[in-house]
Amino acid sequence: MNFRNFRLNVVGRILLIVALVVLLLLMVNNNELVFVSVFLVALIIFLIFSLVRYVEKTNRKLSVFLDSIRHSDFSTSFSDKGLGKSFDKLNAAFNEVIAEFHKTRAAKEEHFNYLQTVVQHVSNAIIVYKKDGSVNMINNAFKRMFRVSNLRFIYELEEIDKNFSEILQRIKAGESELVKVFYDNELLQLSIRATEFRMQGDDFVLVSLQNIHTELEAKEMDSWQKLIRVLTHEIMNSITPIVSLSSTVKGLLIDEENGQINRDIDEEDVDSAWSALNTIERRSQGLLNFVQVYRNLTRIPKPSFRHFDISELFKNIEQLLLPKVQDRAINCVYRVVPPGLKLTADPDLIEQVLINLVINSIHAVQEAEKPKIEVLATTESVNHISISVTDNGHGIKPDNLEQIFVPFFTSKKEGSGIGLSLAREIMRLHKGNITVKSKPTVATRFTLHF
Repeated sequence: MNFRNFRLNVVGRILLIVALVVLLLLMVNNNELVFVSVFLVALIIFLIFSLVRYVEKTNRKLSVFLDSIRHSDFSTSFSDKGLGKSFDKLNAAFNEVIAEFHKTRAAKEEHFNYLQTVVQHVSNAIIVYKKDGSVNMINNAFKRMFRVSNLRFIYELEEIDKNFSEILQRIKAGESELVKVFYDNELLQLSIRATEFRMQGDDFVLVSLQNIHTELEAKEMDSWQKLIRVLTHEIMNSITPIVSLSSTVKGLLIDEENGQINRDIDEEDVDSAWSALNTIERRSQGLLNFVQVYRNLTRIPKPSFRHFDISELFKNIEQLLLPKVQDRAINCVYRVVPPGLKLTADPDLIEQVLINLVINSIHAVQEAEKPKIEVLATTESVNHISISVTDNGHGIKPDNLEQIFVPFFTSKKEGSGIGLSLAREIMRLHKGNITVKSKPTVATRFTLHF
């Protein structure tokens, strides 16, 4: 039988089975029709089995559909004719879902290929590996940098540098390191940054590496040139008058005609020579002090880290600088937000940095109508703290912003020019940094970032 409707088809099959069962019951007591009875039993069993398979056709379709999705087989299509509208709708729904999955899969593959293209063409070397050290991916920049075509495990990098694989395995997400690697008679100064992510139940580490050797050399040369200019300027300022005055003293003591010592020196010449010698002594002492200051800059003690209350640090600085602040009628405010904020650092070195910054602000606000200095400690994020010193003084000229951290550079008439250089070096030893923002005559802010 072929019914156009699934429901009628099922009902018709059931009625046929019932009719055959009734007929079989009527023939049971007739011994002459045993063969017909056996045939009817076999036919009833076949019809029942056929009905069950017919009814389970939906389950089989669902199973095939789910297998197609699981194995990403989007070539499967569903179509049945003569089973009614319910099967037609079911087949149409299956086909639509498979088509949408196919579109989504194609879009993901396009996006994956796009990311792969980007990763392979970036200039920074990139390596992705699991926590067990097995490498998942390296890009072309990594292959060029280390001259490898393939890499299976991190420890294979020991052939390049025995400590390099250890550095990659111990680096944590969000951290960055500067590493020197000697490979094939070439120095690689690498800036390494790491991040972690989870994919398909596995933890991965992505590390980007950039060779900054050229940039560091350029910065180092630029720093040396700036330092040499400052040193040359300071030394010439002392040496030039010393040479000139030495020549003057020599002219007073030596007779130009015979080159002998002049025994007949009048009192005025003696006074001139004495004055010149005093000046030479002062300038020589000044030059010695300058060299001593330079030595102090290069001998900063190693920080002794402690966990301390910032408010206590501020109290010490406030008491120390209170006379200077009161004499100049400066409104100096110290704030800690939130109260009770603590910092892990060397309190003595940080106090030295803040004292220097506050004293600079005191000098800067001398000509301000309402001089004000604010020292603020606050949290920048969960694990980062900042301490800023803000004043409304004359500010820093834009041309000098890049120079103020150069050793011995100063725009003040009096001063060694090492205070800010010392502050930057101390912050570097604390794995932090110091920044400055200045708008002349409005506000200048130095910030210590921990």
